[in-house]
Amino acid sequence: MAQVDTRGMSCPQPVLMTKKALDINSAEVTVLVDSKTAKSNVERYLNLTGYTINTIELDSKTHTFEISAKKQ
Repeated sequence: MAQVDTRGMSCPQPVLMTKKALDINSAEVTVLVDSKTAKSNVERYLNLTGYTINTIELDSKTHTFEISAKKQ
């Protein structure tokens, strides 16, 4: 499983890094974000592109997206 750590990065970098990781390994990717804007933008991108995601809140600012294969 690939892990993308975008904590401390401003948009659009988290979305671009997520896209790049999925282009390389679309099977399973975990993305860490630490801002509401990054969370919203990454989540929107994943939903629009059809990926199945599980969002985990690590604390009030940090979230993890566990991304698996695209929905059929």
